[in-house]
Amino acid sequence: MDNPIETIRIRNPGMAWDIAANIHFPPDFDKSKKYPTVISAHPIGSCKEQTSGNVYGAALAREGFVVIAFDASYQGASGGEPRLTEDPGQRVEDFRQVSDYLVTLPYVDADRIGVLGVCGGGGYSISAAKSERRIRAVVTITGANFGRLSREGFGGYDPVGTLEAIAQQRTTEARGGKARVDDVLPASVEAAKEAGVTDIDVLEATDYYKTPRGQTAHGLTSFLFSRRAAAMDWDAFHLAEVLLTQPLLVVVGDKPGGFGAYRDGLEIYGRAASKDKELLVLPNTSHYELYDQPEATTKALEKVVPFFKKHLAA
Repeated sequence: MDNPIETIRIRNPGMAWDIAANIHFPPDFDKSKKYPTVISAHPIGSCKEQTSGNVYGAALAREGFVVIAFDASYQGASGGEPRLTEDPGQRVEDFRQVSDYLVTLPYVDADRIGVLGVCGGGGYSISAAKSERRIRAVVTITGANFGRLSREGFGGYDPVGTLEAIAQQRTTEARGGKARVDDVLPASVEAAKEAGVTDIDVLEATDYYKTPRGQTAHGLTSFLFSRRAAAMDWDAFHLAEVLLTQPLLVVVGDKPGGFGAYRDGLEIYGRAASKDKELLVLPNTSHYELYDQPEATTKALEKVVPFFKKHLAA
């Protein structure tokens, strides 16, 4: 039997919109007790119903944690305009807003809050933990630094040229012109192969997001081009040597792809100031196998669950 899930909306003072979230409860949940709680953050272009919620959120709830999987502002069922905006600063602020909500819940132990992020959500989890001290432990699953990826693969390795194009597009839209929305993935795996795409991350991302395997109404892979500038000068790992002190678990697969999670995982493991940090490199495992494939996710969770139980213990 599936664990109970409550769909909620968070509106905190100072916010102009709601954050949509699903709360996954443990078996035999007792609202009179206090539980260790994990904030679960979805990948770039994803939503709370995909890997952050239905895989890792559900699994951690079965192990006795309360888990809140939320949609980023401007995306999914959360509010915020313009839609399809990927703003790293706001993504990090979302963690603070979710934390504010959690500490008001009588069944959440405010001293036992951890965070888990998948892909871009992993990079955002790192960034949030540096300045949000209510986060006591951090796990990244094939975590990626979206700022680095924006300057490299998503920016054609020409960040200044990309910023010039963004500026022109923003001017066009300010004058009433048509918005430009880019889908970062091909329409299908077959179309990708016909176009000569060979990168494992692009092919497997397309298989995940564009087929019934992972496809959901809110799991969009499109972005508003005119709002991409915010990511170009952002770095998820900035000052990690000083500020990232919480216990850290980094999980990556050893099949590197174009989105760069393998290199980012090794980098943050080396740079983090955390005295208690662990690196799990799963052999013969790709980025998107860690989203939902049972063999990969089971191996990851075999490390994640005891890590959280150790560091979010009473």
